[in-house]
Amino acid sequence: MSLRSLPERAIQTVTFELGGILFAAPLYALVFSAPLDHSVALIAALALAMMLWSPLHNTVFDTIELRLTGRVASDRPHAVRVLHAISHEATSMVITLPLLIGLGAHPLPEAFLIDIGLTAFSVVYAYIFNVLYDRLRPVRPRRLED
Repeated sequence: MSLRSLPERAIQTVTFELGGILFAAPLYALVFSAPLDHSVALIAALALAMMLWSPLHNTVFDTIELRLTGRVASDRPHAVRVLHAISHEATSMVITLPLLIGLGAHPLPEAFLIDIGLTAFSVVYAYIFNVLYDRLRPVRPRRLED
């Protein structure tokens, strides 16, 4: 059994975040009547924070799953995919909330609601992205050398 390599994690993370910016920035601009450049900058800052968080979360989650079940990430069943996406987004709110307050100039209650909205968007996006990613780039088991 094996996990994704560090270079593969980098590809996965960058691809995920670029796609997220392309979808989320125009939605943020539309909902908050914000200039698109401000929206892209804010969403890109959130994406950068997540690029630092995502590989750590995914590696820890995959390692725990591998140890508990002997299963690699690309063989993950639906229920565990949902758990993975929810755990990722729930923990990411701790990182993104201060950015929404500082860079987005939103008061705490509004930033919290925005973060919940972005998190809901991200959970759905993460599920769809990871199913497609695993199909396009499945984990290939490595043979153990004796």
